[in-house]
Amino acid sequence: MARKGDAAASPYGEPRKFDPKFRGPIHNRHCTDVLCCVIFVVVILGYIALGIVAWVHGDPRKVAYPTDSYGQFCGQKDTPNENKTILFYFNILKCASPLVLINLQCPTTQLCVSKCPDRFATYIDMQSSYRYNKSYWEYYRQFCKPGFSKPWKSVAQVMRDEDCPSMIIPSRPFLKRCFPDFATKNGVLTVANQTTFKDGRGKTRNVTDLREAANGINNVLDARSVGMKIFEDYASSWYWILIGLFIAMVVSLLFLVLLRFIAGVLFWIFIFGVIGIIGYGIWHCYWEYHRLHGIPGSDLTIYDIGFQTDFRVYLQLRQTWLAFMILLCIVEVVIILMLIFLRNRIRIAIALLKEGSRAIGYIMSTLFYPIITFILIAICISYWAVTAVFLATSGEPVYKVMANQSLCKYANLTCYPETFNTTNVTKLCPGAQCTFAFYGGESLYHRYILIFQISNVFVFLWLVNFAIALGQCTLAGAFASYYWAFRKPADIPACPLFSSFGRAIRYHTGSLAFGSLILAIVQLIRVILEYLDHKLKGSQNVFAKFLLCCLKCCFWCLEKFLKFINRNAYIMIAIYGKNFCTSAREAFFLLMRNVVRVAVLDKVTDFLLFLGKILVAGGVGVLGFFFFTHRIPIFTQEAPSLNYYWVPLLTVIIGSYLVAHGFFSVYAMCVDTLFLCFCEDLERNDGSTAKPYYMSASLHRILGKKELSPKKLMG
Repeated sequence: MARKGDAAASPYGEPRKFDPKFRGPIHNRHCTDVLCCVIFVVVILGYIALGIVAWVHGDPRKVAYPTDSYGQFCGQKDTPNENKTILFYFNILKCASPLVLINLQCPTTQLCVSKCPDRFATYIDMQSSYRYNKSYWEYYRQFCKPGFSKPWKSVAQVMRDEDCPSMIIPSRPFLKRCFPDFATKNGVLTVANQTTFKDGRGKTRNVTDLREAANGINNVLDARSVGMKIFEDYASSWYWILIGLFIAMVVSLLFLVLLRFIAGVLFWIFIFGVIGIIGYGIWHCYWEYHRLHGIPGSDLTIYDIGFQTDFRVYLQLRQTWLAFMILLCIVEVVIILMLIFLRNRIRIAIALLKEGSRAIGYIMSTLFYPIITFILIAICISYWAVTAVFLATSGEPVYKVMANQSLCKYANLTCYPETFNTTNVTKLCPGAQCTFAFYGGESLYHRYILIFQISNVFVFLWLVNFAIALGQCTLAGAFASYYWAFRKPADIPACPLFSSFGRAIRYHTGSLAFGSLILAIVQLIRVILEYLDHKLKGSQNVFAKFLLCCLKCCFWCLEKFLKFINRNAYIMIAIYGKNFCTSAREAFFLLMRNVVRVAVLDKVTDFLLFLGKILVAGGVGVLGFFFFTHRIPIFTQEAPSLNYYWVPLLTVIIGSYLVAHGFFSVYAMCVDTLFLCFCEDLERNDGSTAKPYYMSASLHRILGKKELSPKKLMG
C-alpha cells in the first residue's frame, strides 16, 4: 500500500493537505460555472421556444392520416373526405416501395376512398360494357376523381388527364392505404387467386410486378398479426409481469443487504473458481500432450503443417497442447502473484463494498432516486420526440405541375391550384394538372428545418446527460455526508439525499451543465458519424470506410473516458463544491495516485454487481418460465393462456435486469464515492488525535495502523 510519502512523490499532483475547517460536503458553498449555467438556462428557454414554434407550424395529422393529391386529409371531419378514410393510388406500379407510399412521394394520382377495390377491372373493359351494364360504371366511378361523370370520354384522354385509374386490383387497407391483397397458393404469389392481370394499357402483367411495387408488404402485414397477438398476451399477463418486477426489486434489495456479509465470500469463491478452472485446463493440456506421445504425425510442428482452415488438425499435434499448457501456466502464475501482492488492496475493495451496503442501509431513500432520473429522462425523450414530429410536419402543402415531362417544359414546376386554370400551362400542356406533391416551404423557417432538427437532437442529448449528472452528484453528496460523519450514524445529517439534491441544483447547475455539454458534443459527433457510416455502406471507397471506422472507434473511447472523468468530477463537486474543471483535475490526479486501488476496486465491484444482475434476472426468469408454461401445480389455474409465452417472459427478464441495474447503479455510485472519500481521508489525515480518520473501524483495521480513538470506536 502506498504510504503518504510515496503519494507526495507522485507525478500526479500533490496530495491534499489537512484542512481543519473541512467538514465534508456540508459547508459554505458558492455558485460554480455561472456562465455555463446562464447559457444552459438560455438554451432551455430557446428549446421551449423551438417547441412552441414547431407546435404552431407543425401538424401531426400529416403522419397519422394519408393525404390525397389535393393536400386534403382522408377521414378529416367537416370535409368531403370525412367518410373516405383510405388512400387509393391510381397506378401503384409507379410506386417503388412501401416507404415511398408512406412518405407520400408516389408519382401518381392519390384519391381518398371509403373502401378499397375488391376485384380486377380496367377502364377499357368498363367502357366497353357501359352501354348495356351501367352497374359496372357505378362501381368503377368511386375510384375516379370526384365529379367525373363522362364514362364515354376516350380512353386516351382519360389516361392523359388521369380522371380515372387505368385499372383497379383487389386490395386491402393497411396503414390507411390500399395495398394489393397478396396471397401465396402452392408456393406461387397470387392476387385474388390470379397470377396475371391487365394493366388497362393493353398489356398483361404478372402479379410479381405488384410485389416489386409494394416490396415486403406481406411481411409487414404478418408483423401486424403477430403484433396483435403480442398485445393480447400483454393484456392478459400485465399484472403478473408487475408481480415479477416487484419480486426482482425485493431480490435486488436483499442482495445489496447480503453484500455487507458475503461480498468477500463471493469474491474469493470466484477467484478460487478461476484458479481451479485454469488448473484443470493445465492438467488437461498435459494429459493430451502425454496421450499423443508415439502417435504418428503428432510430433510435427505447427510450422510444418502451415495454415489450415480446419482447427481440429492442430489439436492432433503435441506442440499445440504444449503451447496451451505453457500459456495457461503463465496466466495461473500471474493471477496468483497478483493475489499475493494485491491482497491488501483486495481486502480494502471488499471492505468498501461492505461499507457501501452499510451506507445504503442508513440512507435507504437513495435506492429510489433512480425513479426521479427515469422520470426526467422520460420527459426529455417525450419532448424531443414530439418536437421532432412537429418539426417534420411543419411544411406547407407544395403543388407541382403533373404532365408528360418529355412534352411539357412546365412539368414538376411549383404551381398554385387557385390560379392554375388561369395560366397558359393547360393550353401549352394539354392534360396538365396542379397536383399536391409534398409538404415543404420556401420561408426562412422552412429552410432551416434540418438545422432545427439537429439542434433538437443536441439539446436532447445535453438534457439527458444533465439528468444523469444531477443524479450522480445528488447520490455522491448523500453518500459523502455518510462518510464524513465522524460518528456514524449520529452525525449523518437529516434528509441527506434531499439536502444533496438542493445543493446540486442551487450551487452546481452550471458545473453539471458544463460536464454534460462536453459529453453531448462528443455524442452528437458519434451520431453524425453513424449517419455517415450508414450512407457509405454501399460505397466502394475503402479509405473513407477505414477512416470513418477509426473515427468511430476514437470517439467511442473518448466518450467512455469522459463518462469516467465526469462521474468522478461530480463526486468531487458534491464533496468540495468547486467548479467542474478543478474538480475533474483533482479527481483525475487523486485516482492516478491510487491507480492500483482503482483497478482492483473496479474489477471487484464489476464482478459482484454483474453477478447480482445475472442472479436477479436469471432467478426471476426461471420462476417466470415455470409459471407462464403452467409447470407450477399451485398456480396452474391462475397462469394466463398465451399465444407466445416468451412475450411476458422476456419482458420479465429484461425488466428484472433493468430493475436490478437501477438499484445496483446506486450501489456502484456509493462505492465510487466512498472510495474517493477514503483516498481523500488517507491524504488529509493520519489517524492521530489531532487528525483522526473518518473511515469506519473495519477499514481502519485493514490499514494496519494504530487504533482509533475511543470516541471513534463509539461511532
